[in-house]
Amino acid sequence: MSAPHPTAALAAQNAAQIRERFAQARASGLRARDAAEHLGLSEGAALAAHAGVSGGSLQVQPMRGPWVELLQALEPCGPLMALTRNHSTVHEKTGVYAKVSATGPVGLALGEDIDLRLFFQRWHAGFAVTEAASDPTRAPQHSLQFFDAHGDAVHKVFVRETTDRDAWAAMVQRFAAPGAQTLFTPAPAATPPRPDADIDAAGLQEAWAAMQDTHEFFGLTRRFDVERQQSFRLVEGRFAWRLSPQAVTQLLQDAAASALPIMVFVGNAGCIQIHTGPVRTIRPLQSAQAAWINVLDAGFNLHLRTDRIAQVWWVEKPTADGVVTSVEAFDADGELMAMFFGARKPGQPEREAWRALVRGLPAAADAMTAEVSA
Repeated sequence: MSAPHPTAALAAQNAAQIRERFAQARASGLRARDAAEHLGLSEGAALAAHAGVSGGSLQVQPMRGPWVELLQALEPCGPLMALTRNHSTVHEKTGVYAKVSATGPVGLALGEDIDLRLFFQRWHAGFAVTEAASDPTRAPQHSLQFFDAHGDAVHKVFVRETTDRDAWAAMVQRFAAPGAQTLFTPAPAATPPRPDADIDAAGLQEAWAAMQDTHEFFGLTRRFDVERQQSFRLVEGRFAWRLSPQAVTQLLQDAAASALPIMVFVGNAGCIQIHTGPVRTIRPLQSAQAAWINVLDAGFNLHLRTDRIAQVWWVEKPTADGVVTSVEAFDADGELMAMFFGARKPGQPEREAWRALVRGLPAAADAMTAEVSA
């Protein structure tokens, strides 16, 4: 038998080291994403190092697409937990994957609880993951985890107590891709937005005022080649106003106190996940490492890093049904952490109670200073 190729032997050795160090990081209490970053890796790359290896606390099986068909195969599994996150916010919903469809690379899940917007062109790899619990008396955790080309998670699916395990096993077997090799590439540097002075601000305001549907906003930003927060600055005082970072916590607390149904959007380049309904249990959490505001409701959890909030905007978009109001939070890198809307159905006007709630949120300190100066 010939000796292994030196490059293959080195890759195997590096993968073994990754598995050992990743297990140590997880055992220390780090979450999977943080454990991977501790190793200088993306989460996807850390999982790929475990693919097809038996033994150990983490078993990883590469999966194949088409991804829309895989998600459609989840419906017989019954209740599952859908998780979508970005760098600062985690959105978790429990329910059944129903009414999953796609037109080209864009997909939808329109179940009663699992409500997703899917951008499959960003889905590069998927794994079925089984991870032993730190408590040996507890059952292992089973999940599907999907990643973009840079190893950042776009969506995850977790087995719950009421999940049909036989249907789950059949789904994994159907879409398993044993031996598949997955490579991830470093993310390129973000392209800075064009200077505000180069944007046709007057044309932007005119087009904004003419919107008939909130979905037209994405085409508007492309048409004027304007970044999201940049567009807010350029219509500030007419369609957008700055709020305090504390506005997110107050919004959730006020919505809970009034039982006002809201919509909570959290997403990344590959998936947007939506909760529609009331929020009830709002809990802040402060530690030496982070500050969070949490929604801890049956069927819906939200975990948002309040210490990473850099900007919050109150935004109004004209539509055929009247003005639609959102509150949008961004981190220091300009990433959209979460968006909040009043719950409504197409064809219905926005609730006045939601508009009143937003009007009552604290303004940003610099916005208040500017108002006093004026």
